[in-house]
Amino acid sequence: MTRRDTYVCGIDAAIDVVGGKWKVLVLWELGGGPRRFGELRRGIPGVTEKVLTSHLRELEADGIVSREEALEGAVRRVTYALTPLGVSLNEALAPLGAWGREHLLGRQGGRSGHDGRNEHDGHDGRGGHDEALGRPR
Repeated sequence: MTRRDTYVCGIDAAIDVVGGKWKVLVLWELGGGPRRFGELRRGIPGVTEKVLTSHLRELEADGIVSREEALEGAVRRVTYALTPLGVSLNEALAPLGAWGREHLLGRQGGRSGHDGRNEHDGHDGRGGHDEALGRPR
């Protein structure tokens, strides 16, 4: 993806990387560890294959996500994972998720996330999710 030449501030630059509805959800899903494409698609309900593919390519080009191919017999397996830069971006997004949980999720009548899991601020910044969310590292 082509980045702009100038930014007003650091937030402007960061939003340029994670802009859109789905990229932060990709980051959230990968915060639980490496995932194959199908796992990502199932973990992010509503995202189309085309959009997920496009976003993964953009995040890979930005150095946020790594893509690893392996052949298992005649089957090609592609795995996506956060790079150290992606982990640091998730750490930066965690306070934003906490703000959303504190100020907005309570207004949803008890709903806890996009697919019944706990909300997207569950990252502990170390490539895993917070134990309070019940998701493994």
